[in-house]
Amino acid sequence: MFVQQLEPVADSLGLSALVATLPLLTVLVLLGAFRVKAHRAGLIGLAAAVLVARLAYGMPLGQTASSAAQGALFGLFPILWIVVNALWIYRMTVRTRHFDVLRRSFGRLSDDPRIQALVVAFCFGALLEALAGFGAPVAISAVMLVGLGFDPVRAAVVSLVANTAPVAFGAMATPVVTLAQVTGLPLDTVAAVVGRQTPLLALVVPLLLVVLVDGRRGLRETWVPALACGTAFAVAQFAASNYVSAQLADIGAALAGAGALMAVPRARRPAAEPVRAAVLTGVRSEDLDHDDPRPEVLRAYAPYALIVAVFSLAQIPTVKDLLAEATRTFDWPFLNVVGPSGDPVGGNVFSLPLASTGGTLVLLAGVGTAALIGVHARVAVREWAATVHELRHAILTVTSVLALAYVMNLSGQAATIGHYVAAAGAGLAFLSPVLGWFGVAVTGSDTSSNALFGALQVTAAQQSGLSPELLAAANSSGGVLGKMISPQNLTIACAAVGLAGKEGDLLRKVLPWSLGLLLVMCLIVVGQSTPVLGWMLP
Repeated sequence: MFVQQLEPVADSLGLSALVATLPLLTVLVLLGAFRVKAHRAGLIGLAAAVLVARLAYGMPLGQTASSAAQGALFGLFPILWIVVNALWIYRMTVRTRHFDVLRRSFGRLSDDPRIQALVVAFCFGALLEALAGFGAPVAISAVMLVGLGFDPVRAAVVSLVANTAPVAFGAMATPVVTLAQVTGLPLDTVAAVVGRQTPLLALVVPLLLVVLVDGRRGLRETWVPALACGTAFAVAQFAASNYVSAQLADIGAALAGAGALMAVPRARRPAAEPVRAAVLTGVRSEDLDHDDPRPEVLRAYAPYALIVAVFSLAQIPTVKDLLAEATRTFDWPFLNVVGPSGDPVGGNVFSLPLASTGGTLVLLAGVGTAALIGVHARVAVREWAATVHELRHAILTVTSVLALAYVMNLSGQAATIGHYVAAAGAGLAFLSPVLGWFGVAVTGSDTSSNALFGALQVTAAQQSGLSPELLAAANSSGGVLGKMISPQNLTIACAAVGLAGKEGDLLRKVLPWSLGLLLVMCLIVVGQSTPVLGWMLP
């Protein structure tokens, strides 16, 4: 048995917290100052966490290795299991050129570039975030906007800023699932609180996007459809995350936002030529005028409709119970950890949802997609293997960061930092989203930020008398605003639109919006920690 200690270094909480931060500082400095590749930084940070756990906290090497193995397995399944299968579906649509059909279909919904930005970057980007996340929405949305005639810089900026509101529930709610796992809080509770924070961003972001596309004129002429889109998105995300399923929150929100946008008559009106001339300064793709047969258009939309159908069926109580029967729960080998109070920690037990996890459901949808769009079984298998190869560095990054997080959590390092941070008292509510924002800005992933700081936030909340669910959710909700300035996302955006080496230029354009929206989120969380907005919490 290993008993966690809060003050293992010279019986001092401050010194112990300083030592406990070394793994995190290692990762952040390597990424931010030395620009080391994320997967290498993750592995070096993991080594630092193992050394601190063994030398400072006295955790047996066998249990330390077992903790890291559990974190790595959780990174592979269910997290990367979702991402690989979702991007596999996207690769198949690109191979069969149905992705081009989809792009042309979006272009025909409206010729107004401000509406196109909302349809592609906000609504379709949210759907891509719901299915895959991890940079895919930014890259794909930016490419589509450039194909529609947007200037590459404007396309990249719009795609980065749009990739905010859906992030916490991205990749089939992977960030909040991870948050619940590392904190021990119920998933439904965490998702419900996040679903009462991020929808407020959804009300603002569409208005901000039309400003980015066409300045004050864009806001003056298209605020009605933008507000309708944001409101429908926010309502659907709130309703799904609180009353249906966290995994369906972004899917429902993206579809609701697009439906509301197209229902507003002003969104379908042709744009004035001066607007198009001022905004569409890029090269318009020549194939936009190509008319696609209706069956091909239906096939282009089929993968996303199939995913929605599969996940909707999985929420039917009978089906849900049947899928849950395949879940395997067992004592994790070579791990016997108790907290400072003497109670066993949740990490001693591991749950493996083989059938009910989002990745398995996406895999089923992928098999159906291959049949619908005419991909031969051998080709589909090759595309799946190619997807794994393409994501090899992301796989190593996620598994190493999750392994690091589990070592820190189970050895007691996160608890020590949490107790020390709790000294901030009431100010902790303001700082909580900032910590999540910082984590995502450095790691590029809300999932990684939640894994690193989730347990810390809960410990700090318990010590300061604040709601653990509120601060855990604030870590994720604040984190989504760091996505647009993370080096990984900036690099992805630049590479997608042919602006390699221009990451600094993009950063200067999006940083003010990131900081401004972060301040709004901080004020929301502070209000929710007091009677002023406390009524918003479940």
